[in-house]
Parts: sequence; structure tokens; C-alpha cells
Amino acid sequence: MASTPGELLREARRRHGVTQTQLAARAGTTQSSISRVERNNLSPTVETLGSLLRLIGEDLDLNATEIETGHDRAMLRQNLALSPSERLARGVEQANFVLRNRGGLENA
Repeated sequence: MASTPGELLREARRRHGVTQTQLAARAGTTQSSISRVERNNLSPTVETLGSLLRLIGEDLDLNATEIETGHDRAMLRQNLALSPSERLARGVEQANFVLRNRGGLENA
């Protein structure tokens, strides 16, 4: 799997049997420019990379996906709806609960 725009372009170009010279002619640029992109000496914009890929028959597909952090978002929203003093009181209450159940706090 390609990790740079240059590697992505090179792999796609080779998959389609297109030379750097052929791609450059289609794009209206020079072979050396294509080479510089593929060697990561020239960083194309997303738009330019997408255009180059379309010229060889591929689409650039960028996705953003939500990261799973393991946090309960509903609980976070609920807590943020509380005032700071209410959140603090709730935190103290939860800490005391933990201490009581571990045997660390006698009369909390």
C-alpha cells in the first residue's frame, strides 16, 4: 500500500501500463515533473494528484473516519451539560464510591 502521493501515483501508473512520458503528455507537463512527483521531490496538491490519477483511469478516494477512542460520548455530553460545580461534585461522589468499595475510605 502506498504511503506517499508519489508512491500512489507510481503504483497506479504501473498498474495501467502507462509510462511517465505518456502520463506527462496526457497531463500537458514534462516527464521530469512526473518523475519528481513519484520520487516525492515535488508534492502535488490533492487536486493535481486526483487529476493525474484520472488521466490513467483511477479516482483518488480520500476518507475521514471517526476514531474510536473508547469514550462514552453520551456520558460526555451529559457531563458537559452540568455546571462546573455540579461536575466537581459528581467527580468527588464517584471517587468516594471507588474508595468505599476498595476499603480505602471509612466514612465517606
